[in-house]
Amino acid sequence: MRLFVRNRGMRLLALLMVVVALGACARGTRSDTAKAPVNVPASFDVTLIATKDGQFDYLDAPLTPQDLRAALNYRKEQSLPMSTVLLKRGEKDKVKDVHIVALARIAVALGFTAYVMEDGEINEIRTTTTKEE
Repeated sequence: MRLFVRNRGMRLLALLMVVVALGACARGTRSDTAKAPVNVPASFDVTLIATKDGQFDYLDAPLTPQDLRAALNYRKEQSLPMSTVLLKRGEKDKVKDVHIVALARIAVALGFTAYVMEDGEINEIRTTTTKEE
């Protein structure tokens, strides 16, 4: 019986040490860039609405991410304002990760700043790029 109690105590001690180690590793996982305050502009050059199936509503037309990239590229080629883009929730659909990832890729490719409005709060979509070797 004593052996069982002693093993149980060692197991609890080992479990406690693992939890403490994981807690120490998880502290400070966000970079300083991610913690920086967001400088939200007063108005946005383009406003998009998230719709179903990962599509976007731009100028009352449902567009796939590829079509949206082409439309925004055309806008940039025509020298129309293209520095800030806001993604808002649709009437029936909310902003999903698919929307954010697609918009982030387009923003990196075309060189504009993307923002997303969720729950009445506007946040910047920040991306990190890596050099391909």
